[in-house]
Amino acid sequence: MRNSIKMSTLALIAVGACAIYLLHELNGSFGYALPKRTIKVLAMVLTGVTIAYATVVFQTITHNRILTPSIMGLDSLYLLLQTLVIFFLGSSHLIVVNKQLNFLISCAVMIVFALLLYQFLFKKGGQQVYFLLLVGIIVGTFFSSISTFFQVLIDPNEFQIVQDRMFASFNNINSDLVWMAIVIVVLVLIYAWRYVKYLDVLSLGRDTAINLGVPYDAIVKKMLIIVAIFISISTALVGPITFFGLIVANLSYQFFKTYKHKTLILGASVMSIIALVGGQWVVERIFTFSTTLSVIINFVGGVYFIYLLLKERKSA
Repeated sequence: MRNSIKMSTLALIAVGACAIYLLHELNGSFGYALPKRTIKVLAMVLTGVTIAYATVVFQTITHNRILTPSIMGLDSLYLLLQTLVIFFLGSSHLIVVNKQLNFLISCAVMIVFALLLYQFLFKKGGQQVYFLLLVGIIVGTFFSSISTFFQVLIDPNEFQIVQDRMFASFNNINSDLVWMAIVIVVLVLIYAWRYVKYLDVLSLGRDTAINLGVPYDAIVKKMLIIVAIFISISTALVGPITFFGLIVANLSYQFFKTYKHKTLILGASVMSIIALVGGQWVVERIFTFSTTLSVIINFVGGVYFIYLLLKERKSA
C-alpha cells in the first residue's frame, strides 16, 4: 500500500474519531456540551501535533529512536516550577489561579532554560548533542529530586493541586489557553516547516550532512529550539506525557517505512490525534473517569519502550 493511501486512511480515521467524540450522546445539548468538547478536541490535536513533531525531529538529531525530548528535563522543570510556586506562594496566589499567567510563565521558564542549556553546550565543538543528552538526564534528575523534597514538606491540602499537575489531563482546559497556544504553534510550524527537508539529510549523520552542504550546527540549533518550544507548550497546556512521543514516532516509522520526514511527521501527528481522541473517549465512556489518559499512555508506553529495547538488543 502506498504511503499516500495509508495517510489518507489514517486521516479519515482521525476525522471519524473526532466526530464520534464530538457528537456521541449529545442528547440535544449542542449549546453546552459541544463547545466544551470542541475545546478538548482542539487541545488534543494541538498536543498530538506538537509532541509528534518534536519527537521525530529530536530522534533524527540524536539518531536514536528510543529517546524523547523529555530527556532534556523540561517535564521535570515544569513539575518543579509548579511545586515551588504552590509551596512558597500558596494555592490562592494569582500565578496558580490565573491559568493564562501560569501557562505563559511555565512556557517562558522552560524555553529560557532550554536556550541557556543550548547556548552553554554549543559554545564548544565536538559531540554537542551527546553532551546535551547527558546534561539533560542529570538536570532532570536534579529537578525531580528537588520537587520530591518540597512535595514532602508541602501542606497536604495543597499537595493535591501539585498532584493534579503531575499527570496530563484534558478535562477543564481553559479555552483562552487553547486559542493562545494554537496561534503560537501555527506561527512556529510555518517557520519550522521550511527546515523539514534538511532532516532527511541530517538522518544520514553529521559528517555526511556537512559534506552534502547542509549547515549542520545551525540547523540542529534551530530544530532543538523548536523542539523546546513545542514540548514547553504541550506540557504547560495539559501536563507531562512522558512516553507518548515514543509510541507515535516509532509507529510512524514502522507503518510508513520511509526516510522522508514530511511523511513521518504528518503520520505521527495523525496517529497522535487518533490515540488522544480515541483514548480520551475510552476514559470518559468506558472507564467513566476512573483513570486518566496519561496513566494509560504511560503504561502502554512503558511496555512499548521495553519492547523496543529488547528489539534493539536482538538486532545488535
